[in-house]
Amino acid sequence: MVDVARQLLDELMGRNRNLDPTASAKEVSWADEEFCPYFLVKFCPHDLFVNTRADLGQCTKLHDDEAKRLYDEAKPCRKKTQYEEDFLRFCTNMINEVDRKIAKGKQRLLLMNSKTDGGRSVPKQQEHLNALTEKINKLVHEAEEAGTRGDVEQAQGLMEQCDKLKEEKDALVKQHESNGWSVTAEIAASQEKQMEVCEVCGAFLIVGDAQQRIDDHLTGKQHLGYSKLRKAVDEMYEARRKNTINLEERRSRDDDRRRRDNTKREERKSRERDERHNSKRDDRDRNRYRRDYRDHKERNDRHDNNRQRDRNHRRDRNERNERERVRDRDRSRSRSY
Repeated sequence: MVDVARQLLDELMGRNRNLDPTASAKEVSWADEEFCPYFLVKFCPHDLFVNTRADLGQCTKLHDDEAKRLYDEAKPCRKKTQYEEDFLRFCTNMINEVDRKIAKGKQRLLLMNSKTDGGRSVPKQQEHLNALTEKINKLVHEAEEAGTRGDVEQAQGLMEQCDKLKEEKDALVKQHESNGWSVTAEIAASQEKQMEVCEVCGAFLIVGDAQQRIDDHLTGKQHLGYSKLRKAVDEMYEARRKNTINLEERRSRDDDRRRRDNTKREERKSRERDERHNSKRDDRDRNRYRRDYRDHKERNDRHDNNRQRDRNHRRDRNERNERERVRDRDRSRSRSY
């Protein structure tokens, strides 16, 4: 009791209620173990079913609004993920437990209905009685309408048919009584209130009950508590599904971007290879041209040299021949003298 009172005072007046006002307050951290992780995530299930059959008792952790604000403002981390997992696990276990209770309640109703149907010995006769009652009521209504219109003959005919059906019904009732069965009990059994199980909290409800009782059930702590649990779990799973879809979309976009980047990189490399190949080919062409030009020049130079040599050779030969002629002439002249 002392711990509970201390916790309530902490929640109402703050954790630093006993400190000196002039002293600096201790900084709050949502990761402290004293704070309730369920309350930080969404709400504490212990607060939903107070003074009901599903009461979980007093929560042993502290519910602090400042810590919850800090938790909401904090960035996603491993501890926050762990808190969410614990909250989902706790709420899912409670929902699974009430779902098993709902399934058992439905089986119980089916078993009760089967036993009730087996205990009735004259279901066909009861159906016949109900059909006769409906026909009699219908004929009486039509006779009243005919009397209102002033059609006396039709009203009398309808009343005669109604009297015949009443006689048939009385005879059937007497037959039931002679067989030892109580028609009143049978009618009461046939008009027994049908039960159903609430799909949210598992409580037994009367089919077609008064609206006030239905509203009281729907606004009760147990029904609202399980409804809040189911809604919170659905919202968290839906948020996870959206996050998974967004993550897959981001991964898909990243894959597409990487493929585009790889394609651009390959294209750039291909262009660079082509440029290098073209550059090498141009270099080869230039070198070939230079070599061909050099060879051609060398051939021309050799040809020029050969021509010059030939000219020199012919000139020398001519000069030699000329000298020989001059010598021969001089020699001839000297002989003549």
